[in-house]
Amino acid sequence: MTGFGLASTDEGNVKFSVEIKSLNSKFLELNLKVPRAFSDKELLLRNICSKEIERGKVGLSINIDRGEESLKGATINAALLTRYYKQLEALNTDLGANSSNLLQAALNFPEVISYAEEEVDENDWNILYSTFNTALANFNQFRITEGNVLKEDLELRIKNILGFFAQVEILEPLRVPQIRSRLNQFLEENVGKVNVDQNRLEQELIYYIDKLDITEEKTRLKSHCEYFTATLKSKDANGKKLGFISQEIGREINTMGAKANDAQIQQLVVGMKEELEKIKEQLLNVL
Repeated sequence: MTGFGLASTDEGNVKFSVEIKSLNSKFLELNLKVPRAFSDKELLLRNICSKEIERGKVGLSINIDRGEESLKGATINAALLTRYYKQLEALNTDLGANSSNLLQAALNFPEVISYAEEEVDENDWNILYSTFNTALANFNQFRITEGNVLKEDLELRIKNILGFFAQVEILEPLRVPQIRSRLNQFLEENVGKVNVDQNRLEQELIYYIDKLDITEEKTRLKSHCEYFTATLKSKDANGKKLGFISQEIGREINTMGAKANDAQIQQLVVGMKEELEKIKEQLLNVL
């Protein structure tokens, strides 16, 4: 959701500039800085931004620079200023005060200085609106470029998770013989081989191994990863959906780690978790 777009148009002695910036946010937060002369257009600009940008902490800044010959300076009401000054001077004398800033005080009174309202016409708005659309297009192009980079990174992270998963599939069938061997060795050392009830041992092994079975977790994890990749390729804005899928991926990885009972598989699970955390961080930048 980070983005930047800038556009400017020179029209005679006037330069119209539009800048759009955005940072990550779960919702759309718009901050518009529009010249007073175009304040009636703020709602229109806000609606366009809401539709096109969707999410992010967005700042839209519009600036109009006019040449010196186009500028209209402030006007001082000399008669009113003189009246205020004389009144202040009389009060200063009556009170015996020693003030040397009477002119500055008089200038600060209401209506002494007035500023000419900036005059704009339909042509000015058309130029500004065109500049705004150009800045918005540049902003969206920036985000598309950033999005392609993010897409490649997310695909790599999912690929890495599936790489760890492939190693788990190799190690997982080896657990049962290892568990059987450890239990047999333990019983022979502590009970004696002749005293071991093999039928009872097999029953206990079946119960114990069933508790450690991760077949369902493997199936769901692979399915979630494939669904994540397919959703990532969709043209729709699926940032929230990808977030939900990543939560499901995390759930299967955690369950797999809890059931693994194998040091090598646990190491692979840690690798999967690291990749998933990187995915979650990057999803903050996805619409």
